Amino acid sequence: MMGSSFLSADRARSPPVKVLSSQLREGTECQTAGGRSEYVIRRLGPGEQRSLQVSVVWMQGTVLEVQSDHNTVLILDETGNFVVSGINSVPKGKPCLSAGKYVMVMGVIQSHSPEPVLRAVKMADLSENAVIHRKNWIYEVEDLQQILP
Repeated sequence: MMGSSFLSADRARSPPVKVLSSQLREGTECQTAGGRSEYVIRRLGPGEQRSLQVSVVWMQGTVLEVQSDHNTVLILDETGNFVVSGINSVPKGKPCLSAGKYVMVMGVIQSHSPEPVLRAVKMADLSENAVIHRKNWIYEVEDLQQILP
């Protein structure tokens, strides 16, 4: 469950959008009217290639390296690495943080280049059904991005 500080501080943010690390890496940063950073990414899938603005994302991948002393974890998805910061303050996040685990991360984008960096809001261990989650992930991302306005 998200903390109340996330909800109150980020009340104006859109719900998380499922993305791949390559989409963030290739995206561009822009500022909202309120001065908050958002990232414009290219949608996955066939048809008209409309862009999509995101600030809170849902990503999945395999834990490569945990640096508890730096409060970060390095994760690999199907398209490359991304870094997640703030791992020491995520409820129930620590148990799923060991190399080789397949995890989901919901977080706020901190930067997109050269490597995407998220500030973690929620993490969950998906290792129990990792084969299924990994196989279906790209389809979930594409499907969601195609139906979003």
